[in-house]
Amino acid sequence: MRVCCNLVKNTQGEVVEVHCTWDPASRGGDAPDGRRVKGTSHWVSAAHAKPVTVRLYDRLFTKPKPDEGGADFRASLNPDSLQVLSGAQVEPALAEAAPGSRFQFERLGYFCVDTVDSKPGQPVFNRTVALRDSWAKLAETK
Repeated sequence: MRVCCNLVKNTQGEVVEVHCTWDPASRGGDAPDGRRVKGTSHWVSAAHAKPVTVRLYDRLFTKPKPDEGGADFRASLNPDSLQVLSGAQVEPALAEAAPGSRFQFERLGYFCVDTVDSKPGQPVFNRTVALRDSWAKLAETK
């Protein structure tokens, strides 16, 4: 179990450091004294992390039927269908991941190492399945 004690923010108000305490006895979700852990923190050591490129793919169109009613399908192209994150930080072992390898990134989804654009020590990870459906939220607000 970790308890946040302090946050350090940069001049833009972004969190750059989290100071916390850690109880190693609570690892795995159950503490020997009976406490139940409500969540698990996942992190990558900044000192050991390796930079990679991550591609986050989303739906190509903003509507289920982009050409409905004779409309030009190009008007429904999703401008956010691809986000490229350069310099994303991963655990050191992933920097040498073989093209075609598959991984789950905690709370983000499932990714595979691109077989065309990856180079030794410089993998490109493509998201194949997201864990959350942002489109379901959009449908609820309409």
